[in-house]
Amino acid sequence: MNPPTGTGPPPRAGDRAPAHPERTSPRPARLALRPPTFPPGPVCGAWWPRTDDLMTELPALTEAFDATRGRVSRMASHRDTWPAAPCDLPVIGHTVKAAWFASGFDPHMIRLFSYGVGRWDLLVVPPRTETATAARLMAAAADPALHLTASELLAAERRLHAEDEAVREQGQMEQWEDEGGAPRRPSAPLSPPATVTVRDPLFASRQIR
Repeated sequence: MNPPTGTGPPPRAGDRAPAHPERTSPRPARLALRPPTFPPGPVCGAWWPRTDDLMTELPALTEAFDATRGRVSRMASHRDTWPAAPCDLPVIGHTVKAAWFASGFDPHMIRLFSYGVGRWDLLVVPPRTETATAARLMAAAADPALHLTASELLAAERRLHAEDEAVREQGQMEQWEDEGGAPRRPSAPLSPPATVTVRDPLFASRQIR
């Protein structure tokens, strides 16, 4: 047996580099899906990625589907939804083929295909969306009673924000006038504060005083 070469002692087992690098799983995908017992709608749920880097975000999404609904083999999306549009997307254990559309495809949706199982259309909630807004959108996309496309869901949320902002501004103006910011008209009769009903297309109507 040849003696070990080198001037120092041989490395201990605990000091050796591992033969294969350890793989760390991505953070779980923020995902809400329509119950499978209901017929599919324009979307079957929503996905809220943390960034707009599809190469980074897709592995967590496919991992969730691979474990419960069959391995995702292909995906499709609008070309303007993501900064980059690669044809091959490496995910955990395999590669997903991508198809990109410039028209005729909802820009706020991603479509996943599982070989021999089916397809799933998901609303893509923009990454920088506020938490409360994202929660409403995801709940609405997964609600079997709603039949809105991805773009219609986002448009309904924008209308809700606009209506809430108008009610808020009206309340601030009335408070400013009550505190002496502007004289009231002498002929205007006093009346109790008005109740404004805001129609939320995603949920039941609610009243704001």
